[in-house]
Parts: sequence; structure tokens; C-alpha cells
Amino acid sequence: MKSIVLAALLVSTPLSMVWAATPAAPATQASATVTGEVLETKDVPPYTYLLLKTKDGETWAAVNKADFKKGASVTIDNVVVMENFESHTLKRTFPVILFGTVGGAGQAITSPHGGAPAPVITGPIKVAKASGANAYTVAEIVAKAKQLKTKTVVLSGKVVKYNPGIMGKNWIHLQDGSGSAASNSNDILVTSAAPTQIGSVITVTGVVNTDKDFGAGYVYKVLIEDASIKP
Repeated sequence: MKSIVLAALLVSTPLSMVWAATPAAPATQASATVTGEVLETKDVPPYTYLLLKTKDGETWAAVNKADFKKGASVTIDNVVVMENFESHTLKRTFPVILFGTVGGAGQAITSPHGGAPAPVITGPIKVAKASGANAYTVAEIVAKAKQLKTKTVVLSGKVVKYNPGIMGKNWIHLQDGSGSAASNSNDILVTSAAPTQIGSVITVTGVVNTDKDFGAGYVYKVLIEDASIKP
């Protein structure tokens, strides 16, 4: 990559959030902006991938899905540089790719970890605990995370946030009414290849993991991975 990417890689700002890459890709938060001419576009919801011609050479970038015309000038601010970023949909690994905020129109871009801004369910939630020896509530999984690590659990909950198709997985936040927001014990992230929708009450079966670092400062203290879903 040219000097603009190398410069970005030298500026590091730790964060503290979470998501998934396969494998996890090192990332750097850069204060610089990148401006370039659109040479090529690939729409892979929720992203539009852009091949940009900058003053320092060509580079790929990813922003929230939008209509970009070839030849258009695009400025990306608040750049996050991802190395060895694997797109399962495109079946391609980008040695370096930029994520950030599209300038001009002020379009917010998707962080590769967090996905596109998603609706969030709020208000009282009460979902009955799943049945079976491996069944737990959200609060129980959070409290017993170390003991449950690598173990299969069953959890019933309401989908309060849903980001599909991020890094080849669907990202689901479940709540069942147990725990509290103050102690961060009322919500748990579940990753799954199966689709769902916000507001649905589902039962998931997956493996507990802890202190999962997906890069770019995105770290989950506890989550359920590779879950199957039943209505």
C-alpha cells in the first residue's frame, strides 16, 4: 500500500467495543482522511466496497451501502484501517481496507465490527427460561461465564438488536428480562449463520466464549457463538 495507508497504520487509538473477523484482523484508528476517485464498486449489504484512486495510489474502502458513481470523488473521514480483512461474501481477503465516515453527504459508515446502525427494542421484557439441563438465563450466563466457557448452552430471549451479514455472520443481541443494565448482565451477544428479526422471541443453542477480541478494540467479556436458532 502507498504512504497514505502506511501513515494511517502508524496512528493508533485503542477502543473498547466488539465484532467478528475470520481470522480477527488487526486494525488502526487513524485521524487522517482519505479522498479518492471511485474506480469500482461492489455492493454487498450492508456495505458498498469502493476501489479508490487516491493521490498516493489505489486502495479499497467499505462504507454503508449507497449509490456511488464511477468517477465520483469520495472523502472518507475517521479512517479505521483493517489488515487481512476477509469478506466471505466476496470470497476475498483484502490485505488492507479502510472503514470510516463518508464525507460530503455526511453518511455514517458501518464499522465492520458493529454493523450498520440497527433498530433497538426497548421497554420491559419477560421471556420464560428455556427448558433442559443446559438452559440458562442471560444473567446466569453472564455470572457463570468462566465456568461455562466452551460449553454449549440453551437460551431463550427477545431479539433487541440485529445486524445481519457482518463478516459472514448475523449478530444478535438477546434479552430475557433477567439481569440489569447497570451491571451489564441483561444483554448478551449471539452470533449465528441463521437469520432472525428484531422483536422475535427465539431459543438459541451455542457455545459460550469469554474475553473475545475481534480486533479494532472490539472485545466481548461473554458471548454465545455459532448458535442454532429455533422460534
